[in-house]
Amino acid sequence: MDVNAVDKALQVLVKKRTELAALDYSNPKYDELEEQLHDLEDDFQDEFGADLEKVLQTVHDKHCPDNDVLLPIAYLGDGVPVELDGPPQKEGRLILEAAPLRIMLQTGKDNKEEVWSNQ
Repeated sequence: MDVNAVDKALQVLVKKRTELAALDYSNPKYDELEEQLHDLEDDFQDEFGADLEKVLQTVHDKHCPDNDVLLPIAYLGDGVPVELDGPPQKEGRLILEAAPLRIMLQTGKDNKEEVWSNQ
């Protein structure tokens, strides 16, 4: 997996999501940006999905084995809620972040831990 290419593509996706989030549904550019975002997400999944799913599976196996691995784009933004292996068993979120490419585990409002990186 070319982590630099994944990171760059992920940054483009995040930028496009941010642009879309800044628009109101009534904005004439909204539909066009939304379509562009979906195309970018499809391309990202086609090009990097299989490799990232393997990485995500490794993270899931270690931290939240009872949770299914979702498509990598689901881990962007707010991330994916997961039940962490205990004891004590608690909830968290896995978040795929860019610059640098990494996966964060958030447990609580201000508690984030890097659980995978390309470094």
